[in-house]
Amino acid sequence: MRKFLAECIGTATLVILGCGTAMLVGCDAASGSGYLLTALAFGLTIVAMAYSIGNVSGCHINPAVSLGVLLSGGMKVGEFCGYVLSQIVGALAGAGVLALIFNLGGVTDQTGGFGSNGLAGVGGNAVAGLVVEIVLTFIFVIAILGVTSKKAGHGSFGGLVIGLTLVVVHILGIGLTGTSVNPARSIGPALVAMFTGNAAPLGELWVFIVGPLVGAALAALVYKVLEKK
Repeated sequence: MRKFLAECIGTATLVILGCGTAMLVGCDAASGSGYLLTALAFGLTIVAMAYSIGNVSGCHINPAVSLGVLLSGGMKVGEFCGYVLSQIVGALAGAGVLALIFNLGGVTDQTGGFGSNGLAGVGGNAVAGLVVEIVLTFIFVIAILGVTSKKAGHGSFGGLVIGLTLVVVHILGIGLTGTSVNPARSIGPALVAMFTGNAAPLGELWVFIVGPLVGAALAALVYKVLEKK
């Protein structure tokens, strides 16, 4: 239960700080400042959580990461299911906190949907969105598997490497899909946006569930091949 609670808290924190930053500053392609601030918010949150709950649950806070670990033999199916459920609950809680802050405080949500992901950057094309999410998640998860491998020897720098990888992934992906690479991070804001009457492209949500999971599965399979002697 401690692991599940840690995953719930970690995912809620990621949504509050990552999506909350996007809601506050927007993602301004003209100046790029919104991109960078949002990317840093997501990445630095991962760094903070890695060094705070990493020793409890491994700090997956992402169903795609958990799937990659599962397929790599790092966890059992029952534990995986508990992790995913905890992550989704955490994402819903995090988005709920944002709804409370922004609605009660009368703060304008620059994203229009609690930081929900969408396909506007790829012209509404679901196939293009899937490709973006598969590729970005593949890069993110294979970096995690490499850094956390017993053969890597990165020691205490692992959390920093993972966080910076997420920053880079967001810098490219924000303008395309808003960057999910994390089904829980997409589900929480989208559902809370729907319940609070804000715009949320729920018809596109499947892309941000399927894409990251496929990318993570591919990363796990490829890393197994790469790691073999």
